[in-house]
Amino acid sequence: MSFRYLHRYPFLRLLLPLIAGFLVGNYLFFKEVYVPDTVLVGVSAGLFFLLLAVYFSRRYSFRWIFGSVAYLLVFWAGTGGMNQVLQQTVYAFQKQECIYRAILTDRPDEKEHTFLCPAFLTEKQDSVGVVPVNRKVLLYISKDSLTGSLHNGDELVLMARVSPPSNNGNPDEFDYARYLRYRGIGGVAFVAEGKWQIIGHRMSRSFRQIALDCQNRILDKYRALKFEPDEFAVLAALTVGYKEELGEDIRETYSVSGASHVLALSGLHIGFLYMLLLLLLKWLPGNVWGVRLFRAIVIITALWGFAFITGLSPSVVRSVIMFSLLALSVLSGRTGISLNTLALTAFIMLAVHPFWLFDVGFQLSFSAVTAILLIYPRLFRLLPIGNGVLKKVWALMCVSLAAQIGTAPLVLLYFSRFSTHFLLTNLLVIPLVSVIMYSAVILLVASPFSLLYTWCAVAVKFLIDLLNAAVRWVEHLPLASIDNVWIYPAEVLAFYLALLACMRHMMVRSAKSLYLVGVCLLVTGSLHWAWRMADRPVQSIVFYNVRGCPVVHCIESHGKSWLAYADSIPDERRLLRAVTGYWNRLHLNTPIPITKDYRSSGFWMQDHLLLFGNKRICMVSDNRWRNKTVAEPLNIDYLYLCKGYTGRLESLAQLFHCREVILDSSLSAYYKGVFSEECRRLGLHFISLSDEGSVRFLL
Repeated sequence: MSFRYLHRYPFLRLLLPLIAGFLVGNYLFFKEVYVPDTVLVGVSAGLFFLLLAVYFSRRYSFRWIFGSVAYLLVFWAGTGGMNQVLQQTVYAFQKQECIYRAILTDRPDEKEHTFLCPAFLTEKQDSVGVVPVNRKVLLYISKDSLTGSLHNGDELVLMARVSPPSNNGNPDEFDYARYLRYRGIGGVAFVAEGKWQIIGHRMSRSFRQIALDCQNRILDKYRALKFEPDEFAVLAALTVGYKEELGEDIRETYSVSGASHVLALSGLHIGFLYMLLLLLLKWLPGNVWGVRLFRAIVIITALWGFAFITGLSPSVVRSVIMFSLLALSVLSGRTGISLNTLALTAFIMLAVHPFWLFDVGFQLSFSAVTAILLIYPRLFRLLPIGNGVLKKVWALMCVSLAAQIGTAPLVLLYFSRFSTHFLLTNLLVIPLVSVIMYSAVILLVASPFSLLYTWCAVAVKFLIDLLNAAVRWVEHLPLASIDNVWIYPAEVLAFYLALLACMRHMMVRSAKSLYLVGVCLLVTGSLHWAWRMADRPVQSIVFYNVRGCPVVHCIESHGKSWLAYADSIPDERRLLRAVTGYWNRLHLNTPIPITKDYRSSGFWMQDHLLLFGNKRICMVSDNRWRNKTVAEPLNIDYLYLCKGYTGRLESLAQLFHCREVILDSSLSAYYKGVFSEECRRLGLHFISLSDEGSVRFLL
């Protein structure tokens, strides 16, 4: 692609202002700037009529005005459209429990103590009457003898307090509230035992609900084969996109080895299915237009049928749209996917579902395909190979390398990890995945024939075991991954600009492109150094808002730190999920975990009393201080109250003179309320982590 000929890619030129509009509309919404319906419609209509006026003027000198107005119209449609869609997730829920009527819109997902049920709140009932709500919510229904009977489509009456999506307030933590908004969810509620009842079942099913029912029937067939948990989880993820059964260990294995992409249905899997369909339809004689049309109809129908049973996930829909366009392009004599086709696919998907722009899988998928289209042909031509087998191996390596170049910045940004053996992984995994996909199709077709079905199940089980073994082998190779990498979003943008400049230089041999590459690298390096200096560690004490893991993080300015846990068996995994990004940004050394008495040159802990940086902290997570007396209260800076203490704050006030009381999020609502009221009565300043989020004190 030459940048002098962008007019050859009309959908790319329209896609860019649409994305810019989505970003602006998203920014305005989260700054609480809302675009009214009348403004959206009025400005859109004005721009549209201006566009028509310029078009029908037939004046060649106005062509730049026509293009500018067209881009502005697309930009404004993106801005207003995104803002309006996000406004549909806003609702003024009551702060107390109310009675709601809800319909379950997806299958309940069993958790440790609850069932997670996506639902649609239709109305709220109160003393005044019935008020329509019409918002998507997540219901966490407490487990009891009845929750196992919940199904997709059930209609419930429940009593609960629904709250808008919110975050824990930990630095650099995953923005869960924004993630829920992007899924169209406007509220979250916990439904206690005995506060809900099934009153009916909606027989009318949405298109996606029917698709999920088809997916469930296939999963039931897999479950009946009695595979091991990891075997079932991988097979379900590979073939129907069901990833709920994937445990953290198997996810980590595939992530470290660089094979995570095979667990997410995408262009790779749709490509295998497309090639299989082409192979099966080769028996059709001739190459006349009617035969090509029949092939295209069969392929497109089968691809969309596959997307249907996988729940219409963004990555599958994107791939199916693209391969459907490829199947149609054969009718006109074209044989490949162009950048314009890819842009058209993205434009259609985003016009239908703007939130997909912020889906990580969507971004990675399009980045990979774009890189393959632009980089793969040039890589492949670098090494001419005559041998057919070696040529295919070289082609696979070039595809893998091009996709890795296109996705590496986003992977580093979102996952802080780079898999070093990705070429070896793809050489082993992609052939196995292709065979597994074809074998799974044969397995499902053979289900009416018991003997053949059993043989196919044995073969699929063997292939899955072989795939998992190969991935685990790569995982245990030396330096399998580089972890805890931190890069900034601006660096990702600079990388892609530099990559585009390199591509332009390879096409037109322009010295300006090399200058642009140098400028991008220089600016990126300078900004990274400046940000790195701004984010260098400073001596501080941090209290995190992580439910079930009360901890005090003491940080030295040179990167060394200690984690003083209030529990002897802390939930470290939950803590790491919440705050690893913050540690990576500060480039901290691995924190030293402390669960018992400990002494070092910079940190001291005994009997849950901490001394760090001339600050004293008392962690109260049990009743060791009850019924104790002292001649003179001990001066401390922070009194950290956690789950496990069942006394009163007054008794602690006789033992300690504290400057600040920290109420951990592990406290129940009852004890949080009791301690908050006591703090007010005693004139003590307090911070509730569950209300205000993480807090850091600089020393």
